Amino acid sequence: MKINRHGSAAWEGGIRDGKGAISTESGALKSYPYGFASRFEGKPGTNPEELIAAAHAGCFTMALSLILGEAKLAAEHMETSAQVTLEQVPGGYAITAVHLTLSAKIPGADQETFEKLAATAKAGCPVSKLLKADITLDAKLVS
Repeated sequence: MKINRHGSAAWEGGIRDGKGAISTESGALKSYPYGFASRFEGKPGTNPEELIAAAHAGCFTMALSLILGEAKLAAEHMETSAQVTLEQVPGGYAITAVHLTLSAKIPGADQETFEKLAATAKAGCPVSKLLKADITLDAKLVS
């Protein structure tokens, strides 16, 4: 099976004074603003790094749900955040790391099994496979 998804971006102007808009095929984002200020100065709008963070958190959590099911476990609740690190490196900027933080309530799971299954999901998630950055994970099982 092969699935294609589509996203797009438009841009007007220079790097610092210009402005852009990002859209997704689903319409979840439709001409949503982004620019230098939202990417590098913390101003309103989105940026590619937070979109990658959201995509990675979503992909990882969904992959873990599958892996838990294969282990005859089911999550009552899982919440994952992803921190994407963008830093200046020789020759420009690069995404150098992603840190996933997971909190999950999984009846019947012990910490050791949970950590093993979460690590498997981290390694197997399609977004993890795409990124060449150092990807780390803190997995907390809550009762």
